[in-house]
Amino acid sequence: MRRQWRWAIAGLGLAILSACASGPVKRVSEPTAGIQELEVKADGDWSVQVRLQNFSSVPMRFDEVSLDVKVGDQTAGTLRATPGLTVGPESADIATVAFSPSSAARIVVADALAERRTLKYELKGRIVAAAKDGRPRDYDIKRNSALSPVPGRPGVMR
Repeated sequence: MRRQWRWAIAGLGLAILSACASGPVKRVSEPTAGIQELEVKADGDWSVQVRLQNFSSVPMRFDEVSLDVKVGDQTAGTLRATPGLTVGPESADIATVAFSPSSAARIVVADALAERRTLKYELKGRIVAAAKDGRPRDYDIKRNSALSPVPGRPGVMR
């Protein structure tokens, strides 16, 4: 009888070990976006570095970004890009986008730069992204944050 128990316990141990051999769990989480840097060009247009953050445990491909931008209390317009970036698991990458903001938004940013003060911004829209070898999916984005002037770099906020 004792011998049967030993075999049963050994079999149970092997079953538990084989269950652990399936590897890490593949988790797909909602990505997010934010403004990493905003640079005002000589013509008044902006160069916006959009930080695309992947919180998933697998790489994600970012196909499309469409974000309504608001700076201070002024609507700047819709920032659109097709970055085609693949971002590794739990990592981020930057897509640089040329942007022609509204006149009111240009004035708000120019004032913040001239006064060297922090400026609140809001992003609302969507990102189209796909997990590695998966179908693209829309993710809704809403982000409130702030930018500050960069010392030694006129016309640049981070």
